[in-house]
Amino acid sequence: MSFDDDPGRGGGDPADDRFSTLGGTRQTRTRLPESTGDPYGSTRRPQRGSRSLVMVVGVVVLLVAAIAFANRGSDSGSSPDGQSPKKPDAQSTAASGTKPVGGKQGGIASGYAHDEQGAQSAASNYAVVLGSEGMFKSSTRADIVRATHDPAVVDGLLSRLDQAYTPSFFKNVGLNDDGSTPSGLTFVSRTVPVGTKVAQQDGASATVEAWCTGLVGLAGPGSTKPVTQTWFTITEKLKWVGGDWKITSSSQTQGPTPVSGDDRASTADEIAKAVQGYGGFTYAR
Repeated sequence: MSFDDDPGRGGGDPADDRFSTLGGTRQTRTRLPESTGDPYGSTRRPQRGSRSLVMVVGVVVLLVAAIAFANRGSDSGSSPDGQSPKKPDAQSTAASGTKPVGGKQGGIASGYAHDEQGAQSAASNYAVVLGSEGMFKSSTRADIVRATHDPAVVDGLLSRLDQAYTPSFFKNVGLNDDGSTPSGLTFVSRTVPVGTKVAQQDGASATVEAWCTGLVGLAGPGSTKPVTQTWFTITEKLKWVGGDWKITSSSQTQGPTPVSGDDRASTADEIAKAVQGYGGFTYAR
């Protein structure tokens, strides 16, 4: 409802409208009696809109919250019964502090800890490299698969991938038939883990879910496949092989997907410069 549509703000006398409100808050209008002894003449008191009332209430709430926080901060740290209060469990979001990897294999992080945290770190970094531009090139795809997967499944997986990365597939993402990038454009394929969760873990195996967002497309003038963002969850089944976590199988589902913000979409040139200028990370749980 527009400001002029409020009862009493259009034509007519507001006092004649028994449903008259201030700013949609349904506050009753009250006409104050005029003073007879005012040397400056009789005037009406200005009405305070609901917006001012909301602002006052908001400030009061903030002050109360600040006072409560200050009092809590000055507490000695013990509860009324004399026992220390239980701290909130932040395991789902806090970093473990454990070193994520001990080395690299073919430029890919390796040497993860043989525990739950190591499995999550492995799943995150494997999701990143398996979603990179290197998977679209046969020369680097084999190296990536061998560095991230159980040797027992590598040959079969590579055979299936070679059948999947066809000229028609490359065309769907805007690449040339051989998977190369068209002249004057920058191919973007990045996976960014947002969080991980262990669904199962024992001494020899683990199943880890990695919630990710991804960027894929072509940046540059004349691109018919602009870079877009996706959200998905990768489930990786890991096995402890040769002193490290390796993937035995994986699957992917869409989402969870948040509501898009109001950010202005960058130009193709800005995206290309960002991809070329900003490197990735080694992820740790």
